Amino acid sequence: MTTMTEASVREFKMPDVGEGLTEAEILKWYVQPGDTVTDGQVVCEVETAKAAVELPIPYDGVVRDLHFPEGTTVDVGTAIISVDVGGGSAAPAAEQPAAVRPAAAAPAEEPKAAGSGRQPVLVGYGVAASSTRRRPRKGPEVPVQQASTAIQTELNGHAPVAPAAPEAAAPAAPAGTERPLAKPPVRKLAKDLGVDLTTIVPTGPDGIITREDVHAAVAAAVPVVTEPQITPAPAAVQAPASYDTARETRIPVKGVRKATAAAMVGSAFTAPHVTEFVTVDVTRTMKLVEELKADKEFTGLRVNPLLLIAKALLVAIRRNPDVNASWDEAAQEIVVKHYVNLGIAAATPRGLIVPNIKDAHAKTLPQLAESLGELVSTARDGKTSPAAMQGGTVTITNVGVFGVDTGTPILNPGESAILAVGAIKPQPWVHKGKVKPRQVTTLALSFDHRLVDGELGSKVLADVAAILEQPKRLITWA
Repeated sequence: MTTMTEASVREFKMPDVGEGLTEAEILKWYVQPGDTVTDGQVVCEVETAKAAVELPIPYDGVVRDLHFPEGTTVDVGTAIISVDVGGGSAAPAAEQPAAVRPAAAAPAEEPKAAGSGRQPVLVGYGVAASSTRRRPRKGPEVPVQQASTAIQTELNGHAPVAPAAPEAAAPAAPAGTERPLAKPPVRKLAKDLGVDLTTIVPTGPDGIITREDVHAAVAAAVPVVTEPQITPAPAAVQAPASYDTARETRIPVKGVRKATAAAMVGSAFTAPHVTEFVTVDVTRTMKLVEELKADKEFTGLRVNPLLLIAKALLVAIRRNPDVNASWDEAAQEIVVKHYVNLGIAAATPRGLIVPNIKDAHAKTLPQLAESLGELVSTARDGKTSPAAMQGGTVTITNVGVFGVDTGTPILNPGESAILAVGAIKPQPWVHKGKVKPRQVTTLALSFDHRLVDGELGSKVLADVAAILEQPKRLITWA
């Protein structure tokens, strides 16, 4: 048997997948000790505060060890996998367990992350004040599969449904086996539900496994049980039917949720927020939306009210450029931006993110429609890059899609204004001296009162409302 030498072992370290990030969570390993890997092969998927990213290995060899199990948050610059690149065989089974090695077996001295002096830069935010460290793990050594089951049992009150009974040690996938095709959010869903993607028959285009496929696999594995008739308890003590037997569910705060929470707290207690509201008749805007859908210039593009709202905000900013600014605390300066990177708040399986359209002010209406479509599609697929969420100058959040009339949005730190758009619905409205049903919505503009006073904020909001009421102003005010 060929013995591996330490000189032939290469350590692959957690890279900085987004500028300024100092840690990432290992979501899933695609290889196991003993597997052969080639340069460029994806070996794991990690999640940062900004995006889920698949990591390729940069050399050929045989996997010797995985240093951390799935679900572990690891500092940038820390070795996560070792590979024998000298052509030696894998360690014997007795010496090399199939399960991922727990952190207790890692070197006693914890390596520092590359650029450990930096702090994570959040979506459109400044540098965080506190340092980050790898999350410690408790308890004895537990194989990844058992640990995942235990976590799901604690969170859901029952063990995750699996296609087959677990064995003592899952055999490593043969080298060269094709990995099931699925997008990162779908992989995470399958992991959370305990579903093996290799057992699912895909129904998506090009053999891609969809969220519906995962849910169908769970439903197929759950036996149907006929509940016996139970005499209801007295009304005073009867629990609502929606209550589970578990009294609480604990959800770890990490990834996007953790970053969003920290940033929102920082924003709320740093910038003095002011929010103004206006209710506006957008009937003409809704008619223009329908006309643009039939225009050949917009063939293949998604045209909706958000497109014209975004354009209205861009025109309002051009008329009131001082609102497109940021507060530089260190230099005690107001920085007015002569470009607009328009952020669009998007709800995704990973949480709320705010990617932005670079130089949105310079785009024509069809170009803006194309950019909005790409932004939304990429966000829903979970493929938004960290760069797409940096450098925003002003944001739109559309709470109307949830049927909400309005809200008081919190600023993205580093920005001075955010526009919330409420639901558009028919309401009685005085039009040309008569009460008629019109399409009406409520807009809310939050702004940083350190650099945007009431007059400037009011002018911006009034301009947006005026354009949406009379969209021909998109031409006359251009």
